[in-house]
Amino acid sequence: MNPTVLRHYATDVIDAIWHVIGAVNIRAKILGIVLGLVTLMGIVVTIEVRLLLEHTLTNQAYERSTAIARDVAARATDLVLMRDYYGLFRLLRDTQVNNPDLRYAFVMDSEGTIIAHTFGAGFPPNLRDANTVTANEHHRSVLLTTDEGEIWDTAVPIFDGRAGIARVGLSLVTREQTVAAMTGQLLLTTMMVAAVGITAAALLTWILTRPILQLVELTQAVARGDFNRRASRWANDELGALIEAFNAMSEALAQAAQERTEREQMQTQFVAQVIAAQEEERKRIARELHDSTGQALTSLLIGLRSLAERHHSPDINRQINDLRGIVGQVLKDLHGLARQLRPSVLDDLGLAAALQRYIAECRARSGLIIDLTLPGLADSRLDPVLETALYRIVQEALTNVIRHANATTASVVIERQSDQVRAIIEDDGCGFDPNRVSGDGHLGLQGIRERAALLNGRLIIESTPGHGTTLYIELPLPVAKEEVDEHHSVGR
Repeated sequence: MNPTVLRHYATDVIDAIWHVIGAVNIRAKILGIVLGLVTLMGIVVTIEVRLLLEHTLTNQAYERSTAIARDVAARATDLVLMRDYYGLFRLLRDTQVNNPDLRYAFVMDSEGTIIAHTFGAGFPPNLRDANTVTANEHHRSVLLTTDEGEIWDTAVPIFDGRAGIARVGLSLVTREQTVAAMTGQLLLTTMMVAAVGITAAALLTWILTRPILQLVELTQAVARGDFNRRASRWANDELGALIEAFNAMSEALAQAAQERTEREQMQTQFVAQVIAAQEEERKRIARELHDSTGQALTSLLIGLRSLAERHHSPDINRQINDLRGIVGQVLKDLHGLARQLRPSVLDDLGLAAALQRYIAECRARSGLIIDLTLPGLADSRLDPVLETALYRIVQEALTNVIRHANATTASVVIERQSDQVRAIIEDDGCGFDPNRVSGDGHLGLQGIRERAALLNGRLIIESTPGHGTTLYIELPLPVAKEEVDEHHSVGR
């Protein structure tokens, strides 16, 4: 054929193909490109993985065949020398049972006579000469092709060949099954990826238009918290209705953000008032105990001492001294109760000092070994409401440990982070099942959970019967007033 004519023919064919491709809409083009790339990549990856997996499994079968044959040769040495053919048969049978893909195993003596094998229906006639090994060789493996598939036949000399040869045949059927399963999985994955790719390409064609891109941009602005931007409606079709709905949604989100901020402020104020009222009541009770009841007990001590000075009877003085001891102990307990109700050191020196003093008292009172770690709190103060809540949480948790856990050691860690305070309280006591926490038996835990919830925090309990308990309490730091005002200005 004339080269010029051939060139014109090729040009016409290319033009015809390009004309057909150009007539296809852009959605079909993108779908075709994605489907073609995914299919091509899936086929290439499937072929490469199949070849690599087949090579790897073949080498693994070769190494297993060698290891099994050497193990059989080592264990068969004494049996061959003692002519214990029954023991030799049992060795081969146990080896085959422990290795399900072992097709056969047999032992030949130094004369080449088969003295033990695992073939129940008779030894195959051509198998003996299919592989051999000399006394100087470590082993020799041959890949045999049979009607049952490929088999690694490995021969190993026994006692340097003077006692015979041990041979095993490891079937590669597992390799074929694994490769076939992996190939099917890769093909299935390719089809799934193709489906995902087609879906993604279809979605991509829709976002190529100007209104959709504009909505995407505005959506990203809303995700950043900017509710002030609005999309302009450019048509009266479905996209125009979508833009109107989007604008309405932005307005609703802006109003909801403002209401949520105000609600969070009100909740914070309410929680502060509740906790302040509780602590104020504790202060009042502590003052009453100290000023009224404490003074009455002190007056009683003075009266008992005066009574003892006026009477010189040994029996009466002994009874008075006993009463003075009881009153003194009650007064001491009363002072301790007043300090527990509201420790003045919490107001004066802060959470770190209050916890250090409280834990020292717990150590002295209970004999429990308690470690206290306060990273980030030694030289700084927290919000008073937060300090009070953390103090009460630690107080309640350690009270539970002392009363119920039968523990010998405990630890308290309170760490101040960038946006929250995290408390970890751990003991080595008897533990319990957190899924069976009941209202009556675990009032302390309920109190801790309620305090954390009031401050928008959370309590996580990790415990196992017999292995101790760990409490994780996370409380968010209060938002500064400047940040709240700035958030209000953005929402408006």
